[in-house]
Amino acid sequence: MPIITLPDGSVRAFEQPLNGAELAQAIGPGLARAALAMRIDGRLVDLATRIDADAAVQFITRRDPEALEMIRHDAAHVLAEAVQALYPGTQVTIGPAIEHGFYYDFARNEPFTPDEFPAIEAKMREIVARATPFVREVWEREAAIAFFTARGERYKAELIRDLPAHETITLYRQGDWIDLCRGPHMRATSDVGAAFKLMKVAGAYWRGDHRNPMLTRIYGTAWRDKAELDAYLHQLAEAERRDHRRIGREMDLFHIQEEAVGSVFWHPKGWQLYRTVEAYMRRRLEAAGYLEVRTPQLLDRGLWEASGHWEKFREHMFIARVEDEDKTLALKPMNCPCHVQIFRQGLKSYRDLPLRMAEFGACHRYEPSGALHGIMRVRAFTQDDAHIFCTEEQIAPETVRFVELLGAIYRDFGFAEFVVKFSDRPALRAGDDAVWDRAEGALREACAEAGVGYTLNPGEGAFYGPKLEFVLRDAIGRDWQCGTLQVDFVLPERLDASYVGDDSARHRPVMLHRAILGSFERFLGILIEQYAGRFPLWLAPEQVVVASIVSDANDYAEEVAGLLRAAGLRVQLDSRNEKIQAKIREHSLAHVPHMVIVGRQEIAKRSVNLRSLGDTQTVSQDVPLAEIAPRLQTLARPPY
Repeated sequence: MPIITLPDGSVRAFEQPLNGAELAQAIGPGLARAALAMRIDGRLVDLATRIDADAAVQFITRRDPEALEMIRHDAAHVLAEAVQALYPGTQVTIGPAIEHGFYYDFARNEPFTPDEFPAIEAKMREIVARATPFVREVWEREAAIAFFTARGERYKAELIRDLPAHETITLYRQGDWIDLCRGPHMRATSDVGAAFKLMKVAGAYWRGDHRNPMLTRIYGTAWRDKAELDAYLHQLAEAERRDHRRIGREMDLFHIQEEAVGSVFWHPKGWQLYRTVEAYMRRRLEAAGYLEVRTPQLLDRGLWEASGHWEKFREHMFIARVEDEDKTLALKPMNCPCHVQIFRQGLKSYRDLPLRMAEFGACHRYEPSGALHGIMRVRAFTQDDAHIFCTEEQIAPETVRFVELLGAIYRDFGFAEFVVKFSDRPALRAGDDAVWDRAEGALREACAEAGVGYTLNPGEGAFYGPKLEFVLRDAIGRDWQCGTLQVDFVLPERLDASYVGDDSARHRPVMLHRAILGSFERFLGILIEQYAGRFPLWLAPEQVVVASIVSDANDYAEEVAGLLRAAGLRVQLDSRNEKIQAKIREHSLAHVPHMVIVGRQEIAKRSVNLRSLGDTQTVSQDVPLAEIAPRLQTLARPPY
């Protein structure tokens, strides 16, 4: 007689075993209609699963977080059935749910194209409307292999052969169509709903190995309802409109080319944007008590072995061999071991702590070419990096100071909110459990003192210590992990860093690794997309264009440009023999915040026509010449 405990603490006893659908019906018809799956003692299973022992049961409805992944999983099965119905002879391989949707890899002589999406989507909707139940079947291994082999599904047969010997072989049937799957699934194809869309195709090697056959991967997205789907498609359209690569070309900010894969060629306007952000950060750090340093890019292998990076991070490092000296050097992938070397120069006292050491350090990390993305993910980057050497008692107050600084900087850049993730010890790590217990405990106490709420991100800490990850949200709701704070008891020990305490004995400092922007390149990409190229005036690489309407106004335009430059503004003079409407259009497309236009009328009045680029429309007004520089100078003042 199973006794069922429900999430509200209520208990129900039954005379005989029953499945999830029967349990839901016993609780009430509303739940029976809404339940899609259930958890038995925390394990997600189909509603058809029988409950024959005492258990804690939680039902999953369409509004629960787990439902979204199940909708996408089931949508992948519906896609596979639709493809095989329309294109006989196509083999199905693997089709998981992923973030925002799902995909399925197909083996077919002729790759699929987006032109085939309307027919596939129509067939998918037909399958969904059919409301065919998902039925779980347990098969003998050899019978399942023979079944798929007979159907010409060699990829499925291979998957089954490679499953561990103890693995239960389960297939799911939806009507006449059947697929290898661990499950669980919802009740029927109708539970997928209508809020799905096929998005794109791509090539994918079988099992991710380039030596294997190339398959066609069809990506789709699926949501709970049409409102969620529409919101996601709108976000995608906005993301495309804001794509930093396209805007970078339009504004002539940067480019990337094959001769320097993963490295950025900054053009004058892009470098101006970079320098503006760097200058702002330098002012902030100096005011916060940081000392800026500069360290080498090439360092001997021995230092990386001592720090532990050679063992734990070697595959991401670029190596240089110096033959005549019989040395192996590495381009630094991070700055921390170098900062320890500076700390070790000369005797340090407890009175010197906390010592806040900052560097805009040039770093290099190997990223596979397929993972590179504009300036968001590169191989050569500048790390917004600092390390705070402190005592264990100073961890909490330094965390408070850091969180306040980070929040102020994010607000200045236009990011109103961020969330925090606590990443604890990873499987591959340096230091014993006792050290990690101290580090994680200290970081939790620091979060409490700083008033920082967080969600746990299990196993994602750095190899030398736990960390906080600061995730900001942009104008269209996307999340970006930028800032970090890591507590490290390990590296000072490995690299023999010490200070003299008030007891005249040697002690190891604690090392707080911290970043606010992350990498300059990635953060600038985020900024470009946050503002869609329409930067606030203080950030804009080109703040004002002074344009003449007629050649008679060229001298006056040059005078105006000179006044604005003297006021510290970044000004371009456009006195080309072009129609003014063409000039206005060109500079508007380049997202220049202000245009100052002058012609005969402005010369006569000693004024200018100021056009300001707005979010929805351009505002135009006449301004006396004496007022234009002070007005724009005030608007262009940095927030700090």
